[in-house]
Amino acid sequence: MNSEILGVVASFLITLLIAIPLGRYLAKMFAGERVWTDFLKPLENGIFKLAGIRQNDPMDWKEFLKAMLTINLVWLVYGFFVLIYQDKLPLNPDGNPGMTPDLAFNTIISFVVNCNLQHYSGESGVTYLVQHFIFMFLHFTSAATGIACAVALFKAFRDKTSNDVGNFWEYFVKAITRLLLPLSFVVALILTFNGTPASYKGKDQFISMQGDTLNVSRGPAAQMIAIKHLGTNGGGWFGVNSAHPLENPNYLTNMVEIVSQFIIPVAMILAFGFFIRRKKLGWVIFGVMMVGVFMLMLPSISSELGGNPNIAKMGVTQATGAMEGKEVRFGPAATAYWSTLTTVTSTGSVNGMHDSTMPLTGAWQLLAMMINGFFGGCGVGLLNYFIYLIIAVFISGLMVGRTPEFLGHKVEAREVKIAALITLLSPFLIMAGTALASYVFVAHGNADWAVKPSAWLNNPGYHGFSEMLYEYTSANANNGSGFEGLGDNNIWWNVTTGFVLILGRFLPIIGPVAIAGMLAKKKFIPESAGTLKTDTVTFGLMTFAVILVLNALSYFPALALGPIAEYFSMPK
Repeated sequence: MNSEILGVVASFLITLLIAIPLGRYLAKMFAGERVWTDFLKPLENGIFKLAGIRQNDPMDWKEFLKAMLTINLVWLVYGFFVLIYQDKLPLNPDGNPGMTPDLAFNTIISFVVNCNLQHYSGESGVTYLVQHFIFMFLHFTSAATGIACAVALFKAFRDKTSNDVGNFWEYFVKAITRLLLPLSFVVALILTFNGTPASYKGKDQFISMQGDTLNVSRGPAAQMIAIKHLGTNGGGWFGVNSAHPLENPNYLTNMVEIVSQFIIPVAMILAFGFFIRRKKLGWVIFGVMMVGVFMLMLPSISSELGGNPNIAKMGVTQATGAMEGKEVRFGPAATAYWSTLTTVTSTGSVNGMHDSTMPLTGAWQLLAMMINGFFGGCGVGLLNYFIYLIIAVFISGLMVGRTPEFLGHKVEAREVKIAALITLLSPFLIMAGTALASYVFVAHGNADWAVKPSAWLNNPGYHGFSEMLYEYTSANANNGSGFEGLGDNNIWWNVTTGFVLILGRFLPIIGPVAIAGMLAKKKFIPESAGTLKTDTVTFGLMTFAVILVLNALSYFPALALGPIAEYFSMPK
């Protein structure tokens, strides 16, 4: 147990050692200052010339969002048809069939929006061509989209008054060529040398120790696993994700993968402070987010190390903690640590089954995704936090009787209305979706559908409610992990979560970028003795209080019906 805790501490410290200098590098690189990757400029200029893009043209926030939404729509449309007809395309050595339209609808949306809510199993559900040239491609582009939108917010507050939030195409390409590709190359090499497949061969056959003959899928997995974590995508090559022995062979690869999925979200927060020349603000935001992470992580680790009382009641010794659904290679502490970081970010990868974690651990996983502002995905975590920050500025201004200001720009009714709408969006999508699913399950369980609603849940009762709540929460947060006791590959879940995925991704991007663009155009107001300072610990605590209050009011009833009720129903 002590060695497990040491592994968690080491992983966390390594993350910080990488993320802090990475944040400085990102700030300089996106600001156009001289960095060591400038040797890639000819490659980037070639891409821009080939695509007919003038990367130095300024964009206002509307032009920026138009470019972002247009290219994402293109990826969605062509990817949908590739998924349907994948069985007729090359690189299909295992003979996997094409997807049904509803599954293709859900899957392509999920990968375009950086969620990877997989309602299929990787080995049998898609071909090597789709895995590598659709999904892995979208791992890069969806992450770069989020990063580019965050840098637009950076740019809006760097200059005192400006209509220019930067060029989407420049930020997008640089995010790939100078960040995601180099890091992915390093991580993929580590995984490959530790046993993760990296070829295009079909299934391999071997005989187990019990004498069973098994066919095990292979393929170019290491390359995709690297970017799935670095880009906070999370979609696994194999059905059980990073719990699979080929996707995550040993404790070293486990540490590499958990560090990979956290370094860019942390670095982007620090890069914000460096970029706008307000390092203290960056560190205050980092501190608020890190306190939130610890408040979710520590009780999760404690809960898993404490064991399962239902198993203890059977007389089974649990010396290492609750091991149901976990890999003996990693243990409960490393699994709980992973489950926290994968839900505070939008990664969604798993190295153990979340459906088997203790009820309170499940509650913390759900709450992490509901808040969706403690580091979050690549770039979008800061955008989500920015909404909380604007609301905190507004409330603080009312408390002291002054017009709310943020970084020298007045926050007025229009910006607050947008922030309020975005804040209400997530509870609406999650609660409405769960309520509808619960109603259909109870009132129309025997409906004459291809998959009857009564067959959705393997675990009815409190945990079954949690499974449905988790699915919509994960879709809204663009996370992708799941309580896999839910039978989700059917028209209901594919279609409803598909719409939640789109709205949960793009509206929380559009809102913050629009607010930032509107504020940037306003006249800059120099700081005075009465200015509300947003880079202080006091204001950080205020923002933290806003986050807690808003999410407690929104989600406590649902959590009480699911994981909290399940916890109190267990033997003590």
